[in-house]
Amino acid sequence: MVTKTDRRKKIKLRVRGKIEGTTERPRLTVFRSNKQIYAQVIDDLTGKTLAAASSLKLTDKAPKKEIAAKVGELIAKTAQEAGVTTVVFDRNGYLFHGRIKELADAARKGGLKF
Repeated sequence: MVTKTDRRKKIKLRVRGKIEGTTERPRLTVFRSNKQIYAQVIDDLTGKTLAAASSLKLTDKAPKKEIAAKVGELIAKTAQEAGVTTVVFDRNGYLFHGRIKELADAARKGGLKF
């Protein structure tokens, strides 16, 4: 029997084979746990994280979707401060639905293009 995490790992490997972050267009990757959500802008050629944001820094109590949207706005702001305007979105094996979609929409609204 294939578990949910095994399925996500398989999808993650398949997606990662097609997506690569370059210096001009780095990869915006998302990790979602049960309580928190994290986003990083990564240049895969040099192996460096250019910008990062997470819900750990947010102190306000809100539904998870609203927190994901705030993290999306935060990652867009920090990425633009680092000089990044266009990214490749890596959903990391998660469905593009719910918190992942809210984060992506907020990052687009914040000024990132993908």
